[in-house]
Order: sequence, then C-alpha cells, then structure tokens
Amino acid sequence: MATIEYKGKSYDVDEDGFLTKGMEQWDENWVEYVKSQEGISELTDEHRKLIDVLQDYFKKNGIAPMVRILSKTTGFPLKKIYELFPSGPGKGACKMAGLPKPTGCV
Repeated sequence: MATIEYKGKSYDVDEDGFLTKGMEQWDENWVEYVKSQEGISELTDEHRKLIDVLQDYFKKNGIAPMVRILSKTTGFPLKKIYELFPSGPGKGACKMAGLPKPTGCV
C-alpha cells in the first residue's frame, strides 16, 4: 500500500492510486489532487454531479454503477462523460469520487 501526501494530508492508496479507505478518507483536497493528475483544468457542476451520483450509487449498492446507468442517471451521454473525465468513468471519475477501483465495466 502506498501513501500520497497532498496539502498536509496523507491518503492511503492502492497500486492504481485509488483510496484504500474509500470515502472515509475522501475530501475536497483529494478531489483537487485527482483533478491535477487527470489533467482537468476546471471542476464544473457537471463534474460534481457525476461525483455525487457515483457516491450515492455506491453507498446504496456497494459497487460503482455500470456506465449506462451512470449515463441514464446523470442525463449525460457517454461522450460527455469522457469529455469530463478523459481517462474514463472507471479510472478518473470513480477515483475522484473516492470509490474503490471498479472490477468491471463502469
């Protein structure tokens, strides 16, 4: 297990950079850190909407939603989701939301 230090806080991450303690460690500094790693210049309300939907779904179901569910719930077409998170909903969006690395398609 690795540790990332950012703005005076330590985050425990797995080999792919996902929080090992999930939303227990998640905060706005983590969002900023992932934003910089993903090359996202500005965090918009659309980014926030995706993060909120991911977190809500995970809290209710214990897994990240499949991409079609994410698209349907947010109203964003898949193309838009990839515009917001260029590395994809599984890698970028789930990481930013503090979810564990998805095991299948997101």
